[in-house]
Amino acid sequence: MKKLSVGNTLLFIINSIVAVVLLASYLNYFISPIAFKYFAFLSLAVPALILINMAFCIYWLLKFKKQFLLSFVTLAIGSFYLVKFYGFKEKQVIMGSDLKVMSYNVRLFNLYEWSEETDIPSKIYSFVDKKDPDILSVQEYATHNELEENFKHKYIKWTSKTKKTGQAIFSKFPILKRGSLDFENSGNNAIFIDILKNEDTLRIYNVHLESLRLSKEETTLPGENSKTIEEKASHSFAKQTEQTKLIIEHGNQTSHKSIITGDFNNNAFSWVYHQLNQGKNDAFQIAGEGFGKTFDYLYPLRIDFILVDERIKINNFKTYSEKYSDHYPIMARIDF
Repeated sequence: MKKLSVGNTLLFIINSIVAVVLLASYLNYFISPIAFKYFAFLSLAVPALILINMAFCIYWLLKFKKQFLLSFVTLAIGSFYLVKFYGFKEKQVIMGSDLKVMSYNVRLFNLYEWSEETDIPSKIYSFVDKKDPDILSVQEYATHNELEENFKHKYIKWTSKTKKTGQAIFSKFPILKRGSLDFENSGNNAIFIDILKNEDTLRIYNVHLESLRLSKEETTLPGENSKTIEEKASHSFAKQTEQTKLIIEHGNQTSHKSIITGDFNNNAFSWVYHQLNQGKNDAFQIAGEGFGKTFDYLYPLRIDFILVDERIKINNFKTYSEKYSDHYPIMARIDF
């Protein structure tokens, strides 16, 4: 430290704070948001914390300073995080007999005209038709006849009898069983289907966990909105915890292999993700490439997932760049 200039000393102090916060965030996996809500907040910042620590590491290396070891060791300790943050090489095992599973939050097909782009419903339909998934899980679904007519089998669960928005799962294979978990006091939900393929049964969950309901203005101006952010997010984290436990309890009641798809409204560094990923493999982590960004935000944020039963082989995973929603579609090819 005594060899550092005043400016570099200040930078190293900032570096130390960021490194300690990242180290603390590693506990997210093991501490329920209900037990200690502030760790849940940390999970949302992990992608930014990783990038900042990488930047500090490179900076000190270029300066030939041993201070690079602080961020280097911090990142090394959390190396299991890095593989969830960035995929270095796409796995490409394409088989004619594999199963293509897509998950897509379509934001109600731009029903309330959030986007200025025209004819979004038809563009989403054309995209899905081109990629030709065997299973399609849709969050924030609204009635769309073209999409419904393209799949022989489907299960649509509306939020209410009068409001034609909700969740849907479309399938090219016969549906043996279907159902809804009916989250309490929530506009979000989880639904499931059991499909039959080659005399084998596979369960597909379509999960949409509680939204944080934070606007970009609130999150980019935290000083002015810190109380609002904390209140909204704390309520949502508690809801997510309850919903996650319900999904796990429901899943434990079947002996079928299962896949969890959907929008978790939380990332791969959270307690929620860690719980739902037990006994499963994250398709992005196994076969994806790049940051895998699934949500339109200031930094790479991956909150949409396809978690595949460990007994199923994952051949390929893609995150698409089509911007017809505030989420990007994802698709996995699995050997089933």
